[in-house]
Amino acid sequence: MKFNVKISQNFLIEDDIKKLEPFALHAYKLLTEKLGEGKEFTGWLNLPEKTLNDSSLLDSIYQLKERSQTIKIDTLVFVGIGGSYLGTRAIHSALKGHMFTPNKYHVLYLGHHLEPVYYHQALEWLKDKHPLVVVISKSGTTTEPAIAFRFLRKWIEEKFPSEAAQRIVAITDKKKGALRKLTEEKGYTSFIIPDDVGGRYSVLTPVGLVPLGLLDIDIEQLLKGAKEMQELSLSNSNLTENLAMYYATLRHAFLLHGRPIEILATFYPQLYYFGEWWKQLFGESEGKNGKGIFPSTLLYTTDLHSMGQYIQEGSKILFETILSIENSEYDVTIPSSEDNLDELGYLEGKNLSYINKKAEEGTIMAHVDGNVPLIQLTISALNEYELGKLIYFFEFACGISSYMFHVNPFNQPGVEAYKQNMYRLLGKIL
Repeated sequence: MKFNVKISQNFLIEDDIKKLEPFALHAYKLLTEKLGEGKEFTGWLNLPEKTLNDSSLLDSIYQLKERSQTIKIDTLVFVGIGGSYLGTRAIHSALKGHMFTPNKYHVLYLGHHLEPVYYHQALEWLKDKHPLVVVISKSGTTTEPAIAFRFLRKWIEEKFPSEAAQRIVAITDKKKGALRKLTEEKGYTSFIIPDDVGGRYSVLTPVGLVPLGLLDIDIEQLLKGAKEMQELSLSNSNLTENLAMYYATLRHAFLLHGRPIEILATFYPQLYYFGEWWKQLFGESEGKNGKGIFPSTLLYTTDLHSMGQYIQEGSKILFETILSIENSEYDVTIPSSEDNLDELGYLEGKNLSYINKKAEEGTIMAHVDGNVPLIQLTISALNEYELGKLIYFFEFACGISSYMFHVNPFNQPGVEAYKQNMYRLLGKIL
C-alpha cells in the first residue's frame, strides 16, 4: 500500500502533527492494550491471525459449499443490515459485482431497508428461483432483516418443504436470541457471531467470510492480507511508520484547520460499496457526543461533473482521501476514427487505464491547488489480498481516531433513537 499526503504550500500541518502525536500514542495504547471504552469488542484486532491459525472456521465454510451442491441452487440471498451485510457487499462488488462479471449465482441483498416496491419486485423475481438464504443477525429481532427473513422463510417452507432447512443458513449469536432459537428448532446450518466483535468490524468473521466463501471469493487470501496489516499495525507505534495511526492523526490535523468533512473518493466504480462500508465504519464509530468527522463518498470522474465545482471552489470545509489502484486487471484501447468528429484523435491508441490515471492525477493537482488537503491511498491491484489489507487498515485507523475523540469506537447508542420512536409509532410494547 502506498500512502501520500498532498497539500498546498499554505496548508501547514507539521506543528499540528507534533501536537497530536501524544494523543495518537495514547489512543494506540488504549486500543492495542485493550484499555479503552468498548475494550470488550476488540476481538477483531488479532482476528486474521487467529482465524488462519485455527482452520476450523474455514473448513466449515468449505464444507457448507460442498453440501450446497447437493441441491439445486441458482441464487444467493443475503439478509442483513449495516455491518451484517456492508462488508460482504463491498468485497463482492469490488471483485465480482460488475454486471458483466460472470457469476455462478444470482445475488440478492435483502433486509437493509423497508421500502415495499423493492420487496414486491424482489419476491416476484424470486418466484422461479432456487435460493440459498444466508440470514445474519445477532438477535434475530432487528426490524429490517427480521421482516425480510419472515417473508423468505414462509416462501421457502411453502415452495421447498423437504429442503427448507438445507436452504437456510443462519449467522447469529452462539447461545441466545430469536434467530438462535429458530435455528435450533428448524435445524439450520449455523455460524457464530463472536461476542467480542461488533457489527461494523465483523467482515472478517463468519458475518463476511461465509457469504464471501459462497461467492467463490478467496477468503484465505483476504485474511492473509489483513494479517499483514495486522502485524504492521500492532508492531510499531512510530507515528509516521504506522500508516493507520498516521492516517488517523492526519484526519484530526485537518479537523484542526476547520475541515470536519472527509470525502472518500475513487476513480474505480468497483469500490463504490467499499465506500459505503467505510462510511458506516467511521460514521457509527466516531459520531458521538457532538464529535467526529463526517464521512462522505464520491465516485470520480462521474461526480466531478456534479460535486467537482463545490470541491474546487466551494466552502473549504472538507478534505479528501483518494482510493487508487495501481494496476487494472483488464484494459481497452481507444480506436481510431477517420472523421474525428468527437475530437478524440489525440487519444487514439491510448489505453483507458492510462486516461483514467491522468484524470486522477489532474483532479488531485486541481484540488490541491484549490486548497483541498488530500490523502492518496494506493493498492497494487484489486484482489482479495489487497482488500484484506485495506479493511484492517481502516478498522485500526478508526479505532485510533475514535479514541482521539475520547469516544467509544464500538457502540452506537444514537441508532436506538429512531428504533424506539418507530416501535412506539407502530404500537410495539416496549
